[in-house]
Amino acid sequence: MFGKLTWSAIPFDQPIPLAASAFVVVAILGLIALISVKGWWPYLWSEWITSVDHKRIGVMYFVLGMVMLLRGFIDALMMRSQQALAAGGAMGYLPPGHYDQIFSAHGTIMIFFVAMPFVIGLMNFVVPLQLGVRDVAFPVLNSVSFWLTATGVLLANLSLVIGEFAKTGWLAYPPLSELAYSPGVGVDYYLWSLQIAGLGTLMFGVNLVTTILKMRAPGMNYTRMPIFCWTALASTLLMVAAFPILTATFAMLLLDRYLGMHFFTNAGGGNAMMYINLIWAWGHPEVYILILPAFGVFSEVIATFSGKPLFGYRSMVVATMAICILSFLVWLHHFFTMGAGADVNGFFGVMTMIIAVPTGVKVFNWLFTMYGGRVRFNAPILWSLGFMVTFVIGGMTGVLLAVPPADFVLHNSLFLVAHFHNVIIGGVVFGVMAGYNYWFPKAFGFTLDEGLGKAGFWCWLIGFYLAFMPLYALGLMGMTRRMQHYANPAWQPFLILAAVGAVVILAGVGFQIAQLVVSIETRDRRRDLTGDPWNGRTLEWSTPSPPPAYNFAVMPTVTGIDAWWLMKKAGQPRAHTAYEPIEAPRNSAAGFVAAFFATMIGFAMIWHIWWLAIIGLFGAFAVVLASAWRARDEEIIPAAEIAKIEGARAAPEGAA
Repeated sequence: MFGKLTWSAIPFDQPIPLAASAFVVVAILGLIALISVKGWWPYLWSEWITSVDHKRIGVMYFVLGMVMLLRGFIDALMMRSQQALAAGGAMGYLPPGHYDQIFSAHGTIMIFFVAMPFVIGLMNFVVPLQLGVRDVAFPVLNSVSFWLTATGVLLANLSLVIGEFAKTGWLAYPPLSELAYSPGVGVDYYLWSLQIAGLGTLMFGVNLVTTILKMRAPGMNYTRMPIFCWTALASTLLMVAAFPILTATFAMLLLDRYLGMHFFTNAGGGNAMMYINLIWAWGHPEVYILILPAFGVFSEVIATFSGKPLFGYRSMVVATMAICILSFLVWLHHFFTMGAGADVNGFFGVMTMIIAVPTGVKVFNWLFTMYGGRVRFNAPILWSLGFMVTFVIGGMTGVLLAVPPADFVLHNSLFLVAHFHNVIIGGVVFGVMAGYNYWFPKAFGFTLDEGLGKAGFWCWLIGFYLAFMPLYALGLMGMTRRMQHYANPAWQPFLILAAVGAVVILAGVGFQIAQLVVSIETRDRRRDLTGDPWNGRTLEWSTPSPPPAYNFAVMPTVTGIDAWWLMKKAGQPRAHTAYEPIEAPRNSAAGFVAAFFATMIGFAMIWHIWWLAIIGLFGAFAVVLASAWRARDEEIIPAAEIAKIEGARAAPEGAA
């Protein structure tokens, strides 16, 4: 009746997973009890869980990313401490099977469930405000996208309590991920969690591409869009183009595992190398799906805190779209050692060097924007400066790896691990943190503590260099990735230094948590009564902080780049006396209920509980029908209510 699910699925014989599982269960039960005692369920249900407001959904994406950052970082600390200890005769404290799960879960969580929710959260919150529109094109689909991502997170973390996670690495290469070599449920947890979350990401991509192309304020043509909107467009176009590849690749591997097919089993007429081709045909565009929105954040932050228009706007747009196109022409550099031949390797090596050119254009434009400006060194621009130094180093090591003979030496070594973290942490994480500090006042109506924010930045920056520069050296010395134990004691000092760096980053995370707590406690004296605490340039700063559900009481008219800056220069006031009724999307439980049935389907398929999977499929189909046949999708906000809201917000703004 319960398929492969038995009591043996719970890790009673493994103290570390059991203790972690118990802690997670107790924490969740405690949170549920707190919400129940405080009586917060009605508020959470109406204002967050069923909300289709792009701003609320963006915040929920970001919170999901922050929670999973802590989860993934715990894995990182365990790996770093294990490698610091496991030299020579010492074996450390993690058995090989558990260590394999940890590095597989770390990569999967950090890319799919930390970096993706972070950048999608920022795009969700900011892009409609910058475009001068009231919501995304498909608000209910936006909610469904988020809750499907949350389903993927839930399934991946459920493997901590029931069963196991994959031991294959974060991309699950066959033949190791095939049934013959991974007969447990770990790979199935990996595949189903990412299939469901990937579907949500694809839906979001379609949604935001439609929003940017078809829903912009009057007068906002393409050459007047903020750079962040351009980078969001490029990123979501890549989602639409690349995520179907991932979905199809995982579907073929699932067919191999469930129905005995042979897409990737060489002995059965398949080709394991084709999986690697396909996964990286998605995987390298994925890197740019993550980094392009971060580039947009830096463009907004640097222009604002330099008090100048962004240097080279048109060249920035061209560079962004060039990266979008070229990102599909470089995937083979991930496996030069495959044996494709010198001609193929040479082509992809040259293309990898070429794609560095538009990135270089961006770096020079940011530097020229700061040149001659009155730069204010708040936390967001510190993250931007740290990014420029760190990312350039990561880019140079990437160009080195693009040289096939060098890659033959460095492939699968810790040099590659250091490079990858150099661009993901130095680029994506620093960009997300800059955006978090920059747009937090807009989202919540009060600023973050600057001192603790700067302390967090310096710990992240110093900790990064301590943690990953030694890995470059170890890679050159011949140490390969994913080693649970190593015999060469000469490597240990470097790994101890890397572990110290991870602890320094942990201190940075601690400062950021303290920054949030202190800022909430002192929020009354941090209120943003102007809606424009940074003297911003784009339309989101023309709205109150936080913006009302409808964003703009009167749709703005755009006359040029940096629309809000031009309005301020022209002395155009925010206040209006005549308002019209606004159509706003109604809340919908479709996303949450769909996620419930998606979780049921995923769990049932992982454990081969076929009757439960059928119930889940019928339930998901019923949700689609109910949502499609809903009589009223929108509600009318009367003009009198809008006038009342705007009047109440204008009073403290005028006093400020």
